[in-house]
Amino acid sequence: MYSFTDQFISDEKNMEYLKAAMMGPNAMRISEEMASYLPIEKDKRILDLGCGCGLSTLLLTEKYSATVFAADLWVSPTDNYERFKQLGIDGKAIPVFADATKGLPFAHGYFDILFTVDAYHYFGNNTEMLPSLIPYVKKGGYIAVAVPGWKNGVKGIPEELQPFVFEDWYFYTLDWWKGLWAKSMWGASGRNNSDKIEITETREMDCCKQAWDEWLTSPNPYAAEDIELMEVENGKYFSMIQLIARVV
Repeated sequence: MYSFTDQFISDEKNMEYLKAAMMGPNAMRISEEMASYLPIEKDKRILDLGCGCGLSTLLLTEKYSATVFAADLWVSPTDNYERFKQLGIDGKAIPVFADATKGLPFAHGYFDILFTVDAYHYFGNNTEMLPSLIPYVKKGGYIAVAVPGWKNGVKGIPEELQPFVFEDWYFYTLDWWKGLWAKSMWGASGRNNSDKIEITETREMDCCKQAWDEWLTSPNPYAAEDIELMEVENGKYFSMIQLIARVV
């Protein structure tokens, strides 16, 4: 399942690049697992929403030969363009500044897939976001989301994690996300969107522990702060959650 990621990081230079580019649990590994659940063919047009420093973009362009619009709010498109040139993917990866909460600067029906890893929980934890994204995806296309969260059964922040985890982490369980997307089928106005989208996949991903372990090797100061957190967590509470919907 992780053939691209494992081969990429087998090269020491690439591994150092990965460590420097990570902004949380390894987005390349998470992307490769989620992408395996999607029908991605050569030259598909993908919106990588919340792309960070472009690890997900690299996976999608190199493994699948997709054309990827790499959109982020926090990372400069100029900085990402320089990274994409360094990686040799600037012909297939288009860096863009975008704020999903204020509308996206793209034509409706433009993308085959809207793909977002380790970002959607910051802006999509409401009933309005999913319906607002549907118009940008072609009929028959997909909206695919992967977010860190809690394992089902965890209620609130566990006591032993409270010194490390705060409410603005926006962690939720798989069941919470399933419930939110079910409500989102109606939209904020009460309009039924079930004739526009169908939820096809909701699951806890296999790569959670490995993606977090790889993040802890990063020189990013936030990764250093997470080392003690992950020792306390010890596989008991965290999950990586995957949600996929098809536009109909």
